[in-house]
Amino acid sequence: MNCQETQTLIHGYLDGELDLVNSLKVEEHLQDCRSCSQEQANHQTLRDALRGGGLYFQPPASLRKRVLSNVEQASRHSAAPRAPRWSWSWLGAAAVLVRQVVITWGLTRSMARPPAGDLVAQEVVASHVRSLMPDHLTDVTSSSQHTVKPWFAGKLNFSPQVVDLASDGFPLIGGRLDYLDNQPVAALVYGRQQHLINLFIWPSTSAATTQTEVRQGYQLVHWTQSGMNYWVVSDMNAAELEVFVQLIQKQAGS
Repeated sequence: MNCQETQTLIHGYLDGELDLVNSLKVEEHLQDCRSCSQEQANHQTLRDALRGGGLYFQPPASLRKRVLSNVEQASRHSAAPRAPRWSWSWLGAAAVLVRQVVITWGLTRSMARPPAGDLVAQEVVASHVRSLMPDHLTDVTSSSQHTVKPWFAGKLNFSPQVVDLASDGFPLIGGRLDYLDNQPVAALVYGRQQHLINLFIWPSTSAATTQTEVRQGYQLVHWTQSGMNYWVVSDMNAAELEVFVQLIQKQAGS
């Protein structure tokens, strides 16, 4: 994807409206192109500013009465042979005001974005798909938790719990650094026959919650436990993935 194509898709990318393939292409280009990456940052800064409350003006309650009164007077005078000049000037100003209200409403509506949790779920699926590409699955490849866990030391501001579930049919394959929810996270990779499972872990400040859904054909499970976020994604069936989730939850709670 070149710069021109990226510039065309950048707004849809920021709004979370692109399909998975185009989102990955835009992400890949932004990683390699400083100019487009800066353009993305500029757009994001503008969007954040427009969503701020400081740009909105709350009119006084008396404005509606004044507008209706002036419109009524203008309507009466318009029937006369010569309407007063001030009434037409006021109507022109009212038209401009209405136009500005419509523009502001349209801009605010266009800036609406999906809920934060929905965006994170989209990022999780995208990271899982990206990990399936050649040479993207692991940064450290090992079936030993005593090799994978120390590898994260100094690379994250937390220590992810790494467990070996080979005896339960979910062997550890390795781990890598990833980036979700605007922060570095730990990604642990497990296997199940021909299937791969990505387990993402990072600190949580929210209350305990559990979320299960299917997105783009992938099973997703999200929960918070002991102050950590856990996201699991795989193309396995829901029943088998639930077994894996219960094993992780048991280990995290011990």
